Amino acid sequence: MAVILGINTHHAGSSAALVVDGIPVAAIAEERLNRVKYYAGFPKLSVLKVMEIGGVSFKDIDYVAIGRDASANLSRKVEYVLRNPSKLLNLVKIKSARTALSDLKLLLVEACGADPADLRFEQINVEHHLAHIASAYFISPWDYAAGFSMDGSGDFVTCMLAECRGQEIEIKQRIFVPHSLGSLYSMVCQFIGYGKYGDEGKVMGLAPYGQPAYTDTFRDMVTIKGDAFELNPAYFMPFGSNQGVEMNDNGEMILLRHYSDRMKQLFGDPREPYTEIAQRDMDLAFCLQQTFEDIYMHMLNVLHRQVPTERIVMAGGAVLNSVANGKLFDQTPFRETCIQPAAGDEGLSLGAALYVSQSVLHEERRYVMQDAYLGPEYSPAEIEAALDEAQVDYRKLPREDLLQATIDEIEGGNVIGWFQGRMEWGPRALGNRSILAHPGLDNMKDVLNARIKRREWFRPFAPVVLAERQTDIFEHHHPSPFMLHVYKIKPAWRERLAAVRHVDDTGRLQTVSRDENPLYYDLVKAFGERTGIPVLINTSFNENEPIICTPAEAVDCYLRTKMDVLVIGDYFCRKPASDAADA
Repeated sequence: MAVILGINTHHAGSSAALVVDGIPVAAIAEERLNRVKYYAGFPKLSVLKVMEIGGVSFKDIDYVAIGRDASANLSRKVEYVLRNPSKLLNLVKIKSARTALSDLKLLLVEACGADPADLRFEQINVEHHLAHIASAYFISPWDYAAGFSMDGSGDFVTCMLAECRGQEIEIKQRIFVPHSLGSLYSMVCQFIGYGKYGDEGKVMGLAPYGQPAYTDTFRDMVTIKGDAFELNPAYFMPFGSNQGVEMNDNGEMILLRHYSDRMKQLFGDPREPYTEIAQRDMDLAFCLQQTFEDIYMHMLNVLHRQVPTERIVMAGGAVLNSVANGKLFDQTPFRETCIQPAAGDEGLSLGAALYVSQSVLHEERRYVMQDAYLGPEYSPAEIEAALDEAQVDYRKLPREDLLQATIDEIEGGNVIGWFQGRMEWGPRALGNRSILAHPGLDNMKDVLNARIKRREWFRPFAPVVLAERQTDIFEHHHPSPFMLHVYKIKPAWRERLAAVRHVDDTGRLQTVSRDENPLYYDLVKAFGERTGIPVLINTSFNENEPIICTPAEAVDCYLRTKMDVLVIGDYFCRKPASDAADA
């Protein structure tokens, strides 16, 4: 039996995961614990927490797997510097900024208080995109699949295609920096006023409001070249003039300027954040998403020619583009997907650990992910302590009474904070750290934004639907347990799901079965029996912050927002109507 600690560090989405005897027992992004969005420093809190959950100490750890390998693709890096000698100093700076990883044991001693005598582990570095693919393949139920990873960049690569067979992942193709769909998306997002790290999802939601006004220009920005694609450097700041992103003293990711002056010459001045969104910006968002989908589908079709199977495993930040994922069944030969719920870089810690377990150690036990609940959970005593500390009135209810009381509130148009069990792994709230509401009320989207979420007007909220009712309501049968596919809502249901129907009649759904989450499933089912709508609004339990983790954070968010009800474990808390309105 091997105990493997996986780490993603000195990179956005800092995280830790623990795999014991081939099975993940815990995985947590550091931002959930230190409350710094997309934290990029060393994940000391996550390391300690996954060890606590797994009941292991530092002396028990046999291997530490890192989702980055500085030696990978070295010849391509050298080739790039030889062709661009002015970039040498910058690449040296990038390398020196990451040399701390070369002494991981010192980091664990200084950050986590480890005793040097206990650190007997072997460190194994796994190439960035290989760790991404491993994170999806080694959670799948398959022993053969095509493997796909795409993001901004990692280890000098922006896209990887692979054949996954048994315990091996054979790399078929890499696309190298600077040709990156992730960079293209970030550049246009920044130009239209969404320049924070991670804003790409917002622009995906804005895209349906636009028109194909700039299609020809985008075809000049990025072109298909055989089995690959290339960016036109005229639209971008030169790669190497800066690192694209940098980390500040708080571990926050700061996105530096990506767009060149050519963008301003063609489209005028970039939009200032928080100002009115012009039609130009909507049209740019539309053309960006359209172009992304065209290249995304091209690369998936290239992969299928190299690995002719109907099954594909997927990870990487670009794979969080759920709109594209919902369309791939119609535009490629793939018919089944397994997508890592933590598809972004936080998933590298789990992917690297699973790669070591399966491809390096060839452990016999093979994990199949049934749900994404790999975070911490809290006891009734800890929940009661948080409620008492905040002087919140509560009732402890039997299971059936808890469900019925919650349904009463949702049916009445109230907003529910729902805190149960182990926290989700990945960026989506999947029913354990969620805010729930009625999907059929015309005003519910505005209520959620005004009272709690304070999101942009154009961003849709997600529906959770009973898995067995998916095909009654949505125009596709492939399940989406981790909220990573967008499908059309069938015409008969569009008015009935007014609060989750996007402008293009789609929804980014989560399917839920009873095996995955019995309490959550029973809540949606009981709501459906009461109202005829087996769907709820499910959005993340937070207010412009990382998703809450602890009972104290749940109570704090409940009290400082205009949330009506908090259901936390077996405890039911309801504000008086006047308090909810005034909160």
